[in-house]
Amino acid sequence: MTVTISEVTFEHYRDAFGIAESTPRISWKFTGEEQNWVQRLYELEISIAGEPEHRQLVESRDCLFVAWPARPLASGERATVRVKARGTDGHFTPWSKTYAVETGLLRIDDWNCSLIEAPQYTVVDAPKRPVLFRKVFSLPKPVRRARLYATAHGVYEASINGKKVGDHILAPGWCSYNNRLAYQTFDVTHHLMSGRNAIGAIVAEGWWAGRLGMAGGTRNVWGEHLGFIAQLVVTYEDGSTDAFGTDPEWTASTGGLVTSEIYDGEVYDARAEPVGWAAPDYDNRETWTPVVASSLAVIAPTLVPPAAPPMREIQEIRPIAAWKSPSGKSLVDFGQNLVGYLRVRVRGPSGHRITFQHVEVLEHGEAGTRPLTGAAARDTFTLRGLQEKEAWQPRFTYHGFRYVEISAWPSINGLPDLEDLIAVVVHTDMERTGYFECSDKLLNQLHKNVVWSMRGNFHSVPTDCPQRGERLGWTGDIQAFGPTAAYLYYSAGMLQDWLRDLAAEQHENGGAVPPMTVPDVLHKNPIQLFRTRSRQAQAIWGDVSVFLPWDLYLATGDCQILRRQYPSMLSWLDRGIPRKVNGLWDLSKNPQFGDWLDPSAPPDDPGNATTDDELVANAFLIGATDLMVKIGHVLGEADDVARYTAAAAALREEFQVEFITPSGRVGCDTQTAFTLALYFAVFSSDSQIKRAGERLVEIIRGRSRFKIGTGFAGTPLISHALTATGNTQIFYRMLQHRKNPSWLYPVMMGATTVWERWDSMLPDGSINPGTMTSFNHYALGSVAHWMHKVIGGLHAAEAGWRKVIISPIPGGTITSAETSFNGPCGVVRSAWKIEETEHGCQYVLDITVPPNSSAVVTLPDATTQELRYLKGAMAT
Repeated sequence: MTVTISEVTFEHYRDAFGIAESTPRISWKFTGEEQNWVQRLYELEISIAGEPEHRQLVESRDCLFVAWPARPLASGERATVRVKARGTDGHFTPWSKTYAVETGLLRIDDWNCSLIEAPQYTVVDAPKRPVLFRKVFSLPKPVRRARLYATAHGVYEASINGKKVGDHILAPGWCSYNNRLAYQTFDVTHHLMSGRNAIGAIVAEGWWAGRLGMAGGTRNVWGEHLGFIAQLVVTYEDGSTDAFGTDPEWTASTGGLVTSEIYDGEVYDARAEPVGWAAPDYDNRETWTPVVASSLAVIAPTLVPPAAPPMREIQEIRPIAAWKSPSGKSLVDFGQNLVGYLRVRVRGPSGHRITFQHVEVLEHGEAGTRPLTGAAARDTFTLRGLQEKEAWQPRFTYHGFRYVEISAWPSINGLPDLEDLIAVVVHTDMERTGYFECSDKLLNQLHKNVVWSMRGNFHSVPTDCPQRGERLGWTGDIQAFGPTAAYLYYSAGMLQDWLRDLAAEQHENGGAVPPMTVPDVLHKNPIQLFRTRSRQAQAIWGDVSVFLPWDLYLATGDCQILRRQYPSMLSWLDRGIPRKVNGLWDLSKNPQFGDWLDPSAPPDDPGNATTDDELVANAFLIGATDLMVKIGHVLGEADDVARYTAAAAALREEFQVEFITPSGRVGCDTQTAFTLALYFAVFSSDSQIKRAGERLVEIIRGRSRFKIGTGFAGTPLISHALTATGNTQIFYRMLQHRKNPSWLYPVMMGATTVWERWDSMLPDGSINPGTMTSFNHYALGSVAHWMHKVIGGLHAAEAGWRKVIISPIPGGTITSAETSFNGPCGVVRSAWKIEETEHGCQYVLDITVPPNSSAVVTLPDATTQELRYLKGAMAT
C-alpha cells in the first residue's frame, strides 16, 4: 500500500499563522502500510505570491525540522508548502496537501500604533472594572485581505462590527510581561465591509494587574492600568494597503462587567451593558471618554508571537443532577472535576441576582469551599429582565469545579432545569498525542484523571492547581510531570514559551537562580517568606531548567530547544546552586522543599519529609550534571562535556562518602532515598546496586505494605527504579494498591482528577485538614510515564521517536494493554494481550511503527528484534 505524507508542520506551531520565524523549519509525518519503507530523498515546493515556485530536492532521511529552502518571508507574508518523498524502493509518495504559513509582524518598526489606556475607570488598589475601547473608521474600497494584530495589558476580547474576532479566551495569556508580551494575529477579512466600520475591545485585569499569589496575593504585579494595543492592516483588491491602529482617537467606557478576576470570579450586570456598543452606528458621544495614548517605544521590543496555541473553549459537559443539600442549598453536579466556567440560560425579573459558587468536592453533603483558600471562585449574574431567556457566561475568569452551588435561581424550587446549564472546559488548545488503556478499569480511570489534571492546569503556563488563590507556574510540578506531559499532548510550543520566560526571569539583574514560580509573582508577595524564597536556590524546582528542555528534545527531536535553553542550564549549575567546597549542595542558607508531600508529613507541614533534604538535593544535582553531559554531546560542546563528566564523577564520590554505606545501604532508610540513589546511579558497584534494590523492596513489602511512601522527589521515579532493578512486579502491586496512600485510593473515593495529596479527602468524606488541599494537581500523575513505557511498552530510543523501543512488561492482574503516541514521524502503537488457548496462555503483541522509523521490539521471553516499518502481530 502506498506511503503518504499525512501532515506537514512548521516549527512547533499547531496553526502556523502569525508566526515569529521568517525561515520556519519544516517537518512531516508519514502513514501507510508498506513494509520497511525508508525515505531516501525529499522534495519541497514553496509558493510565495507573485513569485515562481521554489523547489528543492534533497537526498536525506530527515523529515524533522528541515531548513527553510526559500528566501526569508517578510512581515505578514504568506507562503504555501507541500512535500513529497522517495523511498529506498525508488518510488515517490504522492504530494502532500498544501499547507500555509504566514508570518506576523517581525520588526519593531512594523508597529505603528500606541498603547491606549483609560485610567479614569481604574481604582489602583482594588479589583479593576473591565474597560471597553472602540473606534470607528472607513474603508473606501473593497477589501482583499485584512489582519488584526492585537494584545493587551490585561486579557482582552476584540470585535469588529459587533462580531467577536477569533475564538481565543483570556488572550494574550500569562507571560513574563516585562520580558515577553505575546500578541495574536487574526484573519478579519470577512469582518469588514466597505464604508463605515467599528473596532472594539473589552480588556479585563487578568494576570497583568489582578491579584496573584498566596496569603492574599498582590495586585498590579506588572502594571496598574488596563491597556490595549492593536493594528489592523488592510489590503484592498487593487493591491494598496491601509493601517488602522490604537491611537488618541479611540474612546473608552465601561459596561456590564463590574469585576472579572482570575481568583474571585466575575460580576456581571446585564442592565449596564451598552447594547450594540461595538457596532459602527452606535452613538457614544455622551457616555464615552477619551483614552490616554502612549508610545510603544519601550513595549515594542517585547512584542512577540506566541509559540503556544491559544486558550480556547474545548469541550461542553452537561450536568448529571441537581438537588437540595441538607442545609437547603441548590447544588448541581457535572460528574467531572473540570476547569472552565458555566454557560447559563435563565429568565427572571430585571435586577434579579444569581450567584454561582464553584467547588471541586462536597463535604458532608455541602459545597466544600475550604480548599478554595484565597479565592472566592464565585460568579454573579444580574438579569436585564428580558421576555426570553437570557444567555450568559463569564469572559475573563476560570474555575476548578465539579459542583456548583446556585443561590437565587428564579424557579419555584430554586433549582435550574439541567438543560439550562453547560460547563465549558477551557485550556491551552494543544493536540492530544498519547493514549493508554488496559484491562484494569481502575487504572484506566487513573489515567483519565491524569489527562484531566493536565488539561485543567495547562492554561498558557503549567500551573499547580486551578481552583484556589494560587494557580501559579510552580517549576517543581512540571519538572516531575514533563515526560508525561510531552507524551499526552503536543505541549512543546507552550512549554517553550514558558521556558523562555523562566530563562529571562532567571537572568534578571545578573541572576542565575530560576524563580520557584514562572512567571514570578512571589517576589512581590506581602509575606516576606515568599519574597525571600521566590528566587532562592531550590533543588528539583530549579532543576527544571535542565530536565524539561531534555524532555521536550526527546519528544520532538528538536535540538534547538536545548540550544536556546543552554545558557539557562549553565547559569543554574555553574552559578545558581550554592555549593560546599566538595561540590555538593550547601543548604545552610537555602531551606528546601525536598520530598514535598511525603505521605508521612503532617497535614499542616507538607515539607516535613522523612528523607533528608541534602540527600534529595544532591541526588538531583548528580542527575542534572549527567544530563548536561548528554546535552553537551547533542550540541557539540566538547569542553562542557569533559567538564561535566568530571564533575559528575566527583559528585558521585562525595555522595557515596556522605550517604552510601559500603554494602549499598543509604543514609535515609526510605523509599525516596533508595529510589533516588538507584535512579541517578550513585552506587560504585553492582553489589551495592543489588543490595539497594533488595532494600527498597524490603521497605515496600515490610514497612509500607505496598503503599506509596514518596513525595515530589521520589514519586515520579520509584517505578523506574524498581523496573531497572528487576522489580517491576513489586511496582505493579503498589500501583494496583487501593488503600491510602496509593494511586488508586483517590479513584476508589470517586476522584476524576489527580489530587495534590495522597489523601486530599479522608475515608470518612472529610477534606484533609491541611490548609493546602487541591483535588486537581497533576504532579503525582507522573506515574503515567511508567504506565506508557512499561505497561504499554512504548518509549523513544532516539530523540524525535525516529527509533522506538517496544517492550511491554506484563504484570499484576492486567491481561491486556494498549498505548499509542502520535509522534514526530507518525503514529506509534503497542497493544498486547494474554489469550487462553488449548495449549495454555499465549502472549500476542500488535504493533504499528510509521514509515521512515524503526523499532527494537522485546518480547517477555527476552526475544529481541530490530525492525523497520511494521504493522502487525507477534506472538510467543
